[in-house]
Amino acid sequence: HEIGTHYLRGANNALQPWASAEARRQLGLKPANPTEEGLASLHSVLLRKQPHLWRAALLYYTVFHAASMSFSRLFAHIARFVHDPDVRWEYCLRAKRGQTDTAQPGCFSKDQVYLDGILRILRHRRSIDFKMLTSLGKVSFEDVERLRPLAALNRTRIPHFMRDQERYLQHLDHIVAVNELDDAALQQLLP
Repeated sequence: HEIGTHYLRGANNALQPWASAEARRQLGLKPANPTEEGLASLHSVLLRKQPHLWRAALLYYTVFHAASMSFSRLFAHIARFVHDPDVRWEYCLRAKRGQTDTAQPGCFSKDQVYLDGILRILRHRRSIDFKMLTSLGKVSFEDVERLRPLAALNRTRIPHFMRDQERYLQHLDHIVAVNELDDAALQQLLP
């Protein structure tokens, strides 16, 4: 997650003409998220026999409910999914961080970006050039084709598990299957 995605994409980004915020703005680049965190989350489970996406789903679910619940109500609500109270506390703390009064509804919604990014990437997995996406740095998969002709690629690196594009796609297909998703569901879940 951290090295195979964030570090490498960050190092590759530093080599690109869009490395600065000003250059990104001038090029009209989309935000790096949800692609960045979605890709990192997929890489966290990529090589597992059972690459379940429950953590990203639970983060999304917890934030969704935190928007309309107090901390204590949220803590009780997610008990059906998280039995360990220390782990449940961490999920609630993440969802309520930054709130001045956690007894009130409200949330910090960033944790929804993981599942959002995962689903977007899985939906488009057959059309994304993942090697290029990683080589371009911290960019959205939607900007890859537009940035390809501007890219400085001679010193970029990709993670070992991405070298064989066909095998990488097989891993993504396995994630889809294990999580009982399919292409039709992925088309319906996102705009």
